[in-house]
Amino acid sequence: MRIAVGLSGGVDSSVAALLLKNAGHDVFAVFMQNWNDATGTLHGDCEWEEERSVAEMVARKIGIPFHFVDLSDEYRKRVVDYMFDGYERGFTPNPDVLCNREIKFDSFLKHALSLGAEYVATGHYCRKDEVTEADGHIAYRLLAGLDNNKDQSYFLCQLTQEQLRYALFPIGGLTKPEVRRIAREAGLPSAEKKDSQGICFVGKVDLPVFLQQKLKPKEGKVIEIFRDFYDGLKEPGTIEELAAPVVYTEQDGKLAGRHDGAQFYTIGQRHGLNIGGHRNPLFVIATDVANNLIYVGEGQDHPGLYRRGLRIEPRDIHWVRPSLSLAEGEERDCLVRIRYRQPLQQAKLICRGDGLYIIFEKPQRGVTAGQFAAWYDSEGELQGSGVINR
Repeated sequence: MRIAVGLSGGVDSSVAALLLKNAGHDVFAVFMQNWNDATGTLHGDCEWEEERSVAEMVARKIGIPFHFVDLSDEYRKRVVDYMFDGYERGFTPNPDVLCNREIKFDSFLKHALSLGAEYVATGHYCRKDEVTEADGHIAYRLLAGLDNNKDQSYFLCQLTQEQLRYALFPIGGLTKPEVRRIAREAGLPSAEKKDSQGICFVGKVDLPVFLQQKLKPKEGKVIEIFRDFYDGLKEPGTIEELAAPVVYTEQDGKLAGRHDGAQFYTIGQRHGLNIGGHRNPLFVIATDVANNLIYVGEGQDHPGLYRRGLRIEPRDIHWVRPSLSLAEGEERDCLVRIRYRQPLQQAKLICRGDGLYIIFEKPQRGVTAGQFAAWYDSEGELQGSGVINR
């Protein structure tokens, strides 16, 4: 098979390329430049130049052709602008999920196919297999990687059947230590390279500085909500009530400080508040961008940090395998995560006319609008995902 490998310069994609070459496939590497602006990056430089250099050395070592493609315009329009828009509306978007859906398995995939590729391989820790549906059609299952510490299926939770059709994940059945060992034994230049951090293809950033490229600072109030506030709240009883966040007003708490823009903060955030006089750290429990207010609570077990459920708008519900979708009125027990590396949580999916409700067996910390919830079955198949609504 003729296979294009998205070679990033990291050890994972390097070993993916090596395994495919050793298996006898016609392999070529493609390096994506997706970002060239150092504004807000903590090291003051763009990572892509160093990454490209390492990727070229890896391709030479393996003995495969090396190609370069500049997708920075698409990345800015389809990922970074989405980020800016989300934060401006008070959401916390996940650029890594968007990068895979919009860039790696769309723009990059199309480029690879134009170069004659039959498949595209990446260094993701996840797996794919095929099943025959009841109607006789072949469908593709997206499965968790075997390394529980590195499973990256969550980042691919928005892929479609058409995208999965072309996708290969050569290291999905390996653990990270095994991947490192293979790289060392092969003498790959990326063998000891640290894993990348921060925003996909941008790197580690000072998020407020990064966002201030488009979002203007605006001073506002930080309101502290005390624990006794919850004593007077009605116990949620309906599905809708279990899934709804608590809505605070300025009168529900006490002025604790000032901030420079509610759009720069997210649920569960601890750093950047700069408010003293408390025995335990303060955490953001809610933001109100419309009124430029931030609500905080003291202690990592503050009630405002926890919710029993969430809702996904109908337009934001995505089924990786459409045949598994729920009809209105149907329910299903499943395992859910609302962030990368979160242990899977027992929950129930409930399909209603106004969206998909996820009700957890236990309250969840830091349910955040704009992030993705992904649901799995007990065998590790990622069935679907959706953007968490308020």
